[in-house]
Amino acid sequence: MRVASEKLVADFRYGDMSASDFPTLAWRKAMNDAALGRPLKLSYGDPCGSIRLRRALQGYLWRARSIRCEVGEIVVVNGSQQGLDLCARLLLDEGDGFAIEEPCYPMARSVFEMTGAIAAPVEVDAEGIRADLLADVGARLAYVTPSHQFPLGSVMSMGRRQQLLGWAKEKRAYIVEDDYDSEYRFDMNPIPPLRALGGASNVIYIGTVSKTLSPLLRIGYVVVPRELQEVFAHAKRLTDRHAPSLEQEALATLMETGAYESHVRKARRQNARRRAALLDALQTEFRDLVRVEGAEAGLHVVVWFRDMPPSMAASFIDKAAALGVGIYSISPHYFDQTLDFDQTLNFNQTLDRSCLGLVMGYASLTESQIHRGLKLLRRAYEEATGSGDIS
Repeated sequence: MRVASEKLVADFRYGDMSASDFPTLAWRKAMNDAALGRPLKLSYGDPCGSIRLRRALQGYLWRARSIRCEVGEIVVVNGSQQGLDLCARLLLDEGDGFAIEEPCYPMARSVFEMTGAIAAPVEVDAEGIRADLLADVGARLAYVTPSHQFPLGSVMSMGRRQQLLGWAKEKRAYIVEDDYDSEYRFDMNPIPPLRALGGASNVIYIGTVSKTLSPLLRIGYVVVPRELQEVFAHAKRLTDRHAPSLEQEALATLMETGAYESHVRKARRQNARRRAALLDALQTEFRDLVRVEGAEAGLHVVVWFRDMPPSMAASFIDKAAALGVGIYSISPHYFDQTLDFDQTLNFNQTLDRSCLGLVMGYASLTESQIHRGLKLLRRAYEEATGSGDIS
């Protein structure tokens, strides 16, 4: 739960996008064309999604992510969360183990645990999930976010990716690769996703348009191994028949005409400016009082406050909200939220292991909102710590 954004000067909630970034005119035209082009008979569609959209996705995945796949291996879903739910229902039984990053995306952990499966948290460091620790983990699948680990922001190294694929092959386990933030890379060269590497026949790849177009559009896609095509198609039919048809056709139009990739490039430039504003404001207002991680990719950063213990999170968040700033602790992403965060030591050994961390998203804010929000956050910090003016 959160304070209503409209009451805040700046809400640094991750996952929100700026309405001004949405390609309204192009989307409206594509939706109109889809509505006017409806068939004479209205009936249920393919549970795996519009064949036109899946062909467009096939081309896009090859151009943007070097993924070669057949149209039949693509399942269009109602956002990545439904993709995770299908993986959980089909691959896990009660009592099975699943490996998941520590810290992690809580919605993924929850959906896997709803099957009765047992989570095996695996430490994350600057190269991603510690694949060497998987040898002693009895798991049917591993859930990972290699393009931009959520929430810490590390990008999984090529060596670590090969190690993870080797584990899955040896254990006959599946890897669920959530590529949610892959379009946003800033200070780094892209690394191919697991699904694009050799020996990736047991990788289930999940993507979405929530971070490129809008989270209001519940459209995602799952690329499944060939042997799972029929079972995923059957499960999709049982859950909701198929994703909304008009939106699928509109997205296919944007992808076929190149408008989607043009929009992604524009959104990347806009968010690069927001990111630069956030990093500049953090340096201006806090300097060496904070350590920023995960800024090379994605749409959020993690900010560690060196002299503030996790026990001060509630007070800090309340004081920031009172001044009009929404901030969010990293602690809910850990399995044991009461422990000090040893993971911070993997990024910078000089950090106190008990410092407070915030997950700060910026994609919904203007540059002026970011700067104003950080000035107010400095005031909240001074009030919470009783430090007075830190300048």
